[in-house]
Amino acid sequence: MPFNQKSVASETDKLTIPQLLRRNATEFADKPALTSLDVEDAPTLTWSQLRDEVAAVAAGLAGLGLSSGQRMIIMAPSRPEHLIADLAATNLGAIPCTAYSTLSGEQIAYVVNHSSARIAVLAGQSELDRWLPVLDQLPRLEHVVVLDPVELPAGDTRFLRFAELRERGLARHEADPEVLERATAAIAPDDPLSMIYTSGTTGVPKGVVLSHRNAIHEALAVHSLHSSRMHMKNIAYLPLAHIAERELSIYLPIVYAGHVHTLGDPAGLVGALGRVHPDVLFGVPRVWEKMVAGLKNLLAGVPEERRTALLEANELLQQGYKLRSAGEEVPAELAARIDEADRTVLAPVRQMLGLDNLALASSGAAALPIEVLYFIAGLGVEIQEVWGLSETTGAATSNTAEGFKAGSVGRPLADIEVRIGEDGELFVRGPIVFPGYLQEDGSIERATDAEGWFPTGDIGTIDDDGFVTITDRKKELIITAGGKNIAPTRIEGLLKEHPLIGQAVAIGDGKPYVTALVVLDDEIAPGWAASKGIDAAEVADLASHPEVVAEIDRAVEAANERLARVEQIKRYRLLTKAWTPESGELTPTLKLKRRIISQRYEPDIVALYEV
Repeated sequence: MPFNQKSVASETDKLTIPQLLRRNATEFADKPALTSLDVEDAPTLTWSQLRDEVAAVAAGLAGLGLSSGQRMIIMAPSRPEHLIADLAATNLGAIPCTAYSTLSGEQIAYVVNHSSARIAVLAGQSELDRWLPVLDQLPRLEHVVVLDPVELPAGDTRFLRFAELRERGLARHEADPEVLERATAAIAPDDPLSMIYTSGTTGVPKGVVLSHRNAIHEALAVHSLHSSRMHMKNIAYLPLAHIAERELSIYLPIVYAGHVHTLGDPAGLVGALGRVHPDVLFGVPRVWEKMVAGLKNLLAGVPEERRTALLEANELLQQGYKLRSAGEEVPAELAARIDEADRTVLAPVRQMLGLDNLALASSGAAALPIEVLYFIAGLGVEIQEVWGLSETTGAATSNTAEGFKAGSVGRPLADIEVRIGEDGELFVRGPIVFPGYLQEDGSIERATDAEGWFPTGDIGTIDDDGFVTITDRKKELIITAGGKNIAPTRIEGLLKEHPLIGQAVAIGDGKPYVTALVVLDDEIAPGWAASKGIDAAEVADLASHPEVVAEIDRAVEAANERLARVEQIKRYRLLTKAWTPESGELTPTLKLKRRIISQRYEPDIVALYEV
């Protein structure tokens, strides 16, 4: 067992998510389970009430023909009905799958047909508008359940309102409650629990099937690693198609009877933090980057004396964090100054921001810029970077408050092994590794070798203390015309440390030197421009403004100072439009689609290499 972590494997031998939901409804019946932040004065469902709702919807879905092993697609934001429908399918032994709301019609058709989903659950009009044009391409889809009270296609018997489904199911469940109990009793730990379609950075999305054992082991290992407590609060604001959000907002709260607050629009996170004061907060790097950029903008408007006190306190906490990250003792005098600054200056700031109760703050999905990590640590919030994939049910490694190294993704969780292949690729083995990918015929194809090792596609290192550091994706390494191997994500991360740069992609595969495409941060840039007295209404106009260009020049120079000569950016192009999942350059999880970007901006890239 790595690093003396206590094994949790034996605890998963007889557990399933439906069993734990029943336990919560009995042992923690009156504890809060689920609250919507999008509905004013929304009632909170207790664990007893939540299971009753799940039972009613499960019976309704069973009435539509959903049964064990069948697939159901959900396209909806984070809201109570989403979690209830998901768990209802799970309690029938069916396999729910949340689809990203940004999928095109063609992508919807692929996911539904590949999964052979018989039932789809859609939020409302926006989702209907995406699905209606491709419905005729979905021959196996029999029912479409719609959450919002919008107008449904007249005369199409496939459509059903969620409220009606629930009422039908409630009557069925009251008539014979043992139907649900028999269905849940038949589910075993290694049975499929849910499915996630990969975001398709390198090709066609794959259906990642996860088991009850996968999800429960992940939850137990995370709680054990961080010595977490029962009944913690969190905010579900990321898409539930993201493995981190599924684990943190569906499975982990069931294992530890937590209180989930759903938030449909991630843009409302800052306000939600102040309402909930969560115990747990996960953010992809972009979330933390925007938080830091917003705080720095706020600091610019604070009276000088107060701003100086905040910055000095932040610097003190960063000093302590950096020493501990390096495994060094914090001198007693510095520790005393840190405690005083934290208590008098920073604690009120955390309380104001809603970050005062955080027991666990974490980041994953991509590398978090080190300066962002340091600045947040300087507020007294230490982000534990994690690493994992959908195929590993989320985190396979994690830093902890007691054992961390800034810039690394920590050490393996309990019962998990990580090794490096000959070419630097990281392999993972253990109870969180998924059973395999769904095939069109309904079978599940294993993706591990004979010894159980899964090839992650990530390139990394493992130091003498067991800390894992990710250096790049195997398929994304740049090999220059001179034969030099270069990790583009490091270059891009250094560029994005400047608040004006929202996105960047390093170019250079087969080229004589490295160049970059750079995109302004469309939220930060207008405020920065206004502070400089620049009158420009649109971000596109700012991209050509001499002062903005000069600032980006300085940002590129600063990044180059920290890069080896062969990695340095020789030329760059500042683009006028942000990349989004909707425009196609990013995946739904905000990863770069490098092939699409290279094709779409080919003229710009060619120009960067013209003499």
